[in-house]
Amino acid sequence: MDRRKFLATGALGAAATSLAAPAIAQDVMQWKMVTAWPKNLPGPGVAAQMLADRITTLSGGRIEVKLFAAGEIVPGRGVFDAVSEGTAELYHAVPAYWGSKSKGILLFGSQPFGLRADEQFGWLYQGGGQALYDEMYGRFGIKPFLCGNSGPQWAGWFKNEITSAEDLKGMKFRTTGIASQMAAKLGMAAEAMSGPAMFQALQTGALDAGEFIGPWTDSAMGYYQVAPYYYWPGVGEPSSAEECGVNADVFAALPDDLKEVVTQACHGLYNPVWTEYMTKHAQSLKTLVDEHDVKVRKLPDDVIAAMGAAAVEIMEEYRADDDELVRRITESFISYRDLIGGYMTYADNGQMNARAGVFGY
Repeated sequence: MDRRKFLATGALGAAATSLAAPAIAQDVMQWKMVTAWPKNLPGPGVAAQMLADRITTLSGGRIEVKLFAAGEIVPGRGVFDAVSEGTAELYHAVPAYWGSKSKGILLFGSQPFGLRADEQFGWLYQGGGQALYDEMYGRFGIKPFLCGNSGPQWAGWFKNEITSAEDLKGMKFRTTGIASQMAAKLGMAAEAMSGPAMFQALQTGALDAGEFIGPWTDSAMGYYQVAPYYYWPGVGEPSSAEECGVNADVFAALPDDLKEVVTQACHGLYNPVWTEYMTKHAQSLKTLVDEHDVKVRKLPDDVIAAMGAAAVEIMEEYRADDDELVRRITESFISYRDLIGGYMTYADNGQMNARAGVFGY
């Protein structure tokens, strides 16, 4: 997708004032979904519209969800508060944006050297994570659901090649969530900003490098035009879960069948969103390399080792946090990570290593 065409059609709208409470006409509830994304941004913007449409369809039209892109009602980073305060009924974003609320929230989205997309869903729905997710977000009047995943993210776009961990010191780098804490421990100046802002910052020199999502979304943002080196693996975010947050009072007031509609609309979208990302990431990477001369590079081993040491240190800090709920979330996450990781040595990891031995991929 051409970046200029995308930004022309999907740019952020002007901020608007808060809308009234949900209108109900002939038993139809009209819900506002605010998102952290430009409208139809490949990846999360597309997934947000899919969720809005799915709730509307599965409810038989009893809930009509209208999507508002970042900036149309509130800024992208304001959607959590908008739903908490009742300005909108639900939002689509990622947990990585809400670390200022509680660091425990960050574990529900992505973790350095943490869970893959399928493992993240497994922790929440098979390993007790959802009850902790509900408890944490309940503090803010929100009922949370995972509703998609980007799959493994990339280490990012760099203006210059990286030869060692020393090259990272002092680097101005865009990232979010726990990955930003990891970057800081490596001496980087971590910056949180929107995807479009990252392009401008790379272009002007305000950033030296940055990561957003992966080849599909990153292509639309045009990062390859201003930073030619694309690094892997994205150990800062082995997966990044997308979430839907619903105002807790609004959700509680729904009849049971519509509660189930919202729940299944979110759960049922997780795999379709994840597999679309993975397929289009693969297609887009080929285009980036073949048509735009993007230089794909692997992070040096000492960089990965330094990142790993930082990630271990961060988890120990979480384990000792003053907030008892953060400590419980962390212990639950680590327990599930170690359980499933031990099994994956024989299962998925074993299969992938075997395939690579035969086919080279």
